[in-house]
Amino acid sequence: MITLPVERQMAALLCVIVAAAAFGAEWQGYERLTRDEVIARLSGVQEDVRPEIYAKNLSDTDLSGIDFRGANLSASVLNGAKLTSATLDRCNLTVSFLEGANLSGASLRDAVVFSAQLAGANLTSADLTGARLIGDLRKTDLSRAKLLRVNAAPDMKNQSMGLMRANIVSAKAIETDFTEADLSRSDFSFSDLTRAKLARAKLYRADLSGTVLKDADLTHTDLRDAVLIDTDFTGADLTNADLTGATFRGVRGLDTATTAGAQGLPSQ
Repeated sequence: MITLPVERQMAALLCVIVAAAAFGAEWQGYERLTRDEVIARLSGVQEDVRPEIYAKNLSDTDLSGIDFRGANLSASVLNGAKLTSATLDRCNLTVSFLEGANLSGASLRDAVVFSAQLAGANLTSADLTGARLIGDLRKTDLSRAKLLRVNAAPDMKNQSMGLMRANIVSAKAIETDFTEADLSRSDFSFSDLTRAKLARAKLYRADLSGTVLKDADLTHTDLRDAVLIDTDFTGADLTNADLTGATFRGVRGLDTATTAGAQGLPSQ
């Protein structure tokens, strides 16, 4: 029996789920749970057992403040769900759907959010410290969120189905903390990262086209081979940043940025 790598298995599962939704299945076969039923399932397990809420339909449900800690929510549908101030630490949200969900103030520390659909979600002031994050985050609001030490880099050994990366296009990440996060190959194009903290972060081969990095902290940041087309660095701190091999075109604000010790900057 041939066993596929986990990330390929998840990618295949995602294709099946997306196809079912696209052809009008409307999540048929997904058991619908109410808030009270979710709480009952979470409270009815032993302390050392991971609660199972796999492949359930929780869309548009008020789940605010619930403690999901350690639960398996993989392949579940939470589109439009209210998860404000919920605790999702160490949860498995692999191949989950959270489009338009409200996760403001939620805690997702060390959660696995792999191949997840988060387009349009509200993650303001959420805490994703140490999370594994790969998926669609287009037009999300990450303002003031904590993404310290997040692992958002693709596994380059398991990419036979195409590059699976963090797609954070046209997002709002004002004052977001990405300190020491691995954001290699992430797509941040046309996002607003004003005053974001990216100190010691890895943005190797990241796409920052049209990205606003005004007053951002990019000290000791790895920006090697990054795509910097129409990127705004006004007032940014690039002290000791490494931009070796980066593509510079139409870049703005470098003359106002702090660049002491930075490598790979375009010649003046």
